[in-house]
Amino acid sequence: MELLVTYDVATTTPEGAQRLRQVAKLCEGYGMRVQKSVFEVVCSDADWVRLNNAFQRIIDDEDDSIRVYRMDRGSFKSVTILGRARRLPHDDALVL
Repeated sequence: MELLVTYDVATTTPEGAQRLRQVAKLCEGYGMRVQKSVFEVVCSDADWVRLNNAFQRIIDDEDDSIRVYRMDRGSFKSVTILGRARRLPHDDALVL
């Protein structure tokens, strides 16, 4: 499945800054950053369950938000890109 993950983590406290780093690092483990707080993720159903559970353990429900959009397979190939952004190779192996 393809997921577009966006997040807004409150960074007004040191704990918030730590949560932001944790969310970003988690997303880097599953996908590719396309904006500062936006990732494109190609994963299995099992990976999505693990990712979702990890998000829930990290964020503060009162201050942070994460939005995950499920996309049709192949949606990332048809994205319109403007500016200096580049198309990402989602079909290649993800090296961590």
